[in-house]
Amino acid sequence: MNALLLVVAGFAAGLSGSIAGLASLFSYPALLAVGLPPTAANVTNTMALSFSTVGQAAGSRPELSGQAPTLLRLLPVAALGGATGAGLLLVTPPGAFERIVPFLVGGAALVLLVQPRIRAAADRRGPRRAGAGVVGGMFAVAVYGGYFGAAAGVLMLALVLVGLPVSLPRGNAFKAVLLGVANAVAAVGFAVLGPVQWWAVLPLALGLLVGGWCGPAVVRRLPAGPLRVGIALAGLALAVGLAVQAY
Repeated sequence: MNALLLVVAGFAAGLSGSIAGLASLFSYPALLAVGLPPTAANVTNTMALSFSTVGQAAGSRPELSGQAPTLLRLLPVAALGGATGAGLLLVTPPGAFERIVPFLVGGAALVLLVQPRIRAAADRRGPRRAGAGVVGGMFAVAVYGGYFGAAAGVLMLALVLVGLPVSLPRGNAFKAVLLGVANAVAAVGFAVLGPVQWWAVLPLALGLLVGGWCGPAVVRRLPAGPLRVGIALAGLALAVGLAVQAY
C-alpha cells in the first residue's frame, strides 16, 4: 500500500512540477505519510526528483531544441548551488529543519499564487538576457533546491523568464534541466552522506518519471491556472498542518 501511495504521489508530483513547478508539495508529504522523519523524507525526495527531470527533459525535446549553448553556460551555476544546498541540509539539526519546513512550504505556496504576476512583470521587460543579477538569483534558487526545493521550480521559472528571451513552454523546459542538475548533484551527496530511504525512492521515482514525461504535453495543451491555485491552497493547508506538528 505504501508503494502504491508513493507511485501515485510521484505521478502527481511529476505532473505538477512540469506545470506549476511545485512537485515537492505532493512528494514530500507522501514520504511523511509513510512514516519517514522530515530530514530523511527530504533527502529521499531529492533523490527521487532526479527522475522527474529525466521525464521532463524527454518530454520537452521540442522546447529544448537550440538551447544547449545557454544551458551549458548556466549548468555549472546550478550544480554549485545544488551542492551548497545539500551541504547546508546535512549540517542542519533535524529538529531545526522540522521547524523550518512549514515556512518553506507556506512561502512556496504563496509564491505559486502570485506566479502570474511574476510572469507578467517578466514579459513587460521586453528583450532579456541572463545578467549577473539573474545568474546570482539562479544560484540562490539552486541552493534552495538542494536544501529543500518546494517551489524552486516556480522561482527558477520566474528567473528564466526575466533573464532569457524564451516563451513559457521553453522556459519551463529550461528550468527543469537547471533544477534537475541541482537535484542530481545534491542527490549524489545525499546518497553518500544522507539518510536516504532507498525502499521509498523506487516507487516515488517511477511515478515522478511518468508524471514528468506527461507534464510538458499538458503545458502545451491545457490552462494551468486552476491546478496552480489548487496546489497553492493545498500547500498552505499543509504548511499549517506541519507547523502544528512542529510547534
